[in-house]
Order: sequence, then C-alpha cells, then structure tokens
Amino acid sequence: MNVPYIVGWGHTPFGKLDSVTTQDLIRQSALPAVSRAGMDLADIEGIFVGTFNGGFLPQDFSASMVAVAMPELRHVPALRCENACATGSAAIWAALDAIEAGRIRNALVVGFERMTTQPGPKVGEILLKCSYVEEEGGKEGGFAGIFGEIATQYFKRFGDQSDALARIAAKNHLNGTRNPYAHMRRDLGFDFCRQPSDKNPMVAGPLKRSDCSLVSDGAAALVISSEPNSGSVSVRWLSRTQVNDYLPLSMRDPTRFLGAEKAWRMGLESAGITLKNLSFVETHDCFTIAELLEYEAMGLAPHGQGARVVHEGLTAMDGPLPVNPSGGLKSRGHPIGATGVSGHVMAVMQLANEAGDMQVKNPDIGAVFNMGGAAVANYVSILEAI
Repeated sequence: MNVPYIVGWGHTPFGKLDSVTTQDLIRQSALPAVSRAGMDLADIEGIFVGTFNGGFLPQDFSASMVAVAMPELRHVPALRCENACATGSAAIWAALDAIEAGRIRNALVVGFERMTTQPGPKVGEILLKCSYVEEEGGKEGGFAGIFGEIATQYFKRFGDQSDALARIAAKNHLNGTRNPYAHMRRDLGFDFCRQPSDKNPMVAGPLKRSDCSLVSDGAAALVISSEPNSGSVSVRWLSRTQVNDYLPLSMRDPTRFLGAEKAWRMGLESAGITLKNLSFVETHDCFTIAELLEYEAMGLAPHGQGARVVHEGLTAMDGPLPVNPSGGLKSRGHPIGATGVSGHVMAVMQLANEAGDMQVKNPDIGAVFNMGGAAVANYVSILEAI
C-alpha cells in the first residue's frame, strides 16, 4: 500500500469576501499548493473537492468547477465529497484512499465555501440541514440553538461553565491575532467574552456571540502524493480515523461526544502514541462548548471536568498541549467545506516550522480533529513531518 504525503498546501484569507468568485477561491488556494509541491498542474491525476453548499450558491456539481477555474485540469477525474462540517476531511480521505490503492500518484484536494452570499436567517436554515431535521430542523437560532441546548444540558449536569467557555473564546481570539488568514484578528479578552453586552449578546441558551464561530467565505488546498517532496518538508499520517455516531441527539447523551472519544482513542493507538507525544492540536471549535467537550473526548479530562483544562492553561500557546494555535474556527472562521482542509493546512504549517507568529515551539507530532454535525462524523489525523 502506498504511503501518502502532504507535499503542498495553499490557503486563502477567510472572511466576508464579496468580490471573490468560486473560481477565484479555487485558484487562490490550489495554485500555491501545486507550486509548493514542485509540480505542474499536468502532474495532478485526481481532484477531490469538499464543499457543503446546501443552498449557499445556485451552482452545484462543484467538482467540475475546478477545471473552469484552471482549464489545464479539464480532463482530470474530479469528485465532490460532502459530510456536513467534516466535508473537507471527507475529501482528504477520498484522496488518501485513491493514492493508497495505487490508482493515482498525485491528488489535489480543495475545500471551499461561500456562505456570506445569504442573509443570516437563511444561513441558519441551510446549516440546520446538518442536523436531524425531523427533530431538530426547526431549532431557534439554527445550529447555535442546537449547541446552546447541548451547553444547557451540560450546565445542568455539571454546573455553570460560563467562565470556561469565555476562557476558550479569549484564548482562540488571542491566537487568531497571529494568523494572517483568520477572519477575525482581534484579541477580545476574557471580560468581553464573559459578560453579555450589546456587542456580545446572548444567542442561544448560555451561548453568547463570542461563543459562536463565524460565517465565512474561503478556501484551502492540499497536494497529496505517493512520494515525499525531496526539495522541502513533507508531512505524513501516522494514523487517520473516522468514527460516526447517531445523527439524532435524542438517541445519545448530547453532553458527551462518544464518537469523537472513540476516534481519538483509535487514532492514538494506531499511531502508537499518547497525548503527551503531541505538540499541538487543531480542533473543531464551532462553538466554545464543542471545544470543551472535545477536551474530554481526546482524554485531557474526564467527562464533566473539561473546564479545568482551560482554567489550568493546559491548552494555551505556552501550555503543554496548545489547542487551536491558529485561532480555531472561532477566530480563523468556518467556511464549511474548507474547514477540514484548513485545519490540516494549519497543522502542516506548524510541522514545517512555517507558521510564523503562530508557531509552536519545536513541534514533532500534531493532530487535527474535524467533525460533521454535533460530533456525528468524527475525523482524527495524527501527523508528523519528515
């Protein structure tokens, strides 16, 4: 079986990109990735596109848009993958499967989304398609309403966690000030994130605006190859894992991400490491309560004790395991189809020691966690540079 390597990467700024087309996003992420790999477009043998869409844009059949953006790829097989907010990781997994099977040698993965084309209420309506619509589709506040309910139930069981959520938000916003690609590069501070205000109103349950990720446009790309790049750093998977869970929250304990727990356990065991071997984690903080539950899922704290992780500074940039040194979805932004690819790009930049102001010290092994829905589709990558 061929061993895949990440040999190139590209990333657009995330934000409200009114003047940017879908073709622009594809080109602006893909061309730097191919160039970084030391390749020409003619070397690409398979294209794997991650985009949720769901009504954000009238144009679907998204895989075919890559050749519109870059005509040199006209006859290259192209496939679109979709798996809610884990769409980008699904596209990466499809590329890895093709390379490991020996069907292709060089794959281009592009994740993108243009979300700001729609007004806020419409965005919420579209995103609720990632929930179990029969039971959760009418939730007030959209997906914030779903995670607001998760937070409410967690608070009832384990006490008010508002301080912990504010610390997570403040940590990620501070980290995001160092990320040139981030949607919001602003240090909001703990006090702002902790107290409701006109600029930080309550959104759903105990969640404030500062607890919610941003509606963003943007794209990210990877070139994955069966051969490492002899001219620069390449990154390989020590393990990759996908574990699913029930879609309806009514069928499981919403305060515990069991699918994510299983994915982390399997991923670490397969890589032959423990959390102590990780230099950093990029995790899926679509809402601050999600990052809190993900601390527990990855094994940093028992169920119900995730707050102590952030209170003790374990996941700060200067802590033993920095989590979301890029600012995470909370600061970097969350263009659905791009998110999983973006998390991998951020990890590769760290492992290549090319993360600039957001660089962690002497990274050896990093991890990426990306989930679709409320911990329904759970992906864990354990990565190392060679």
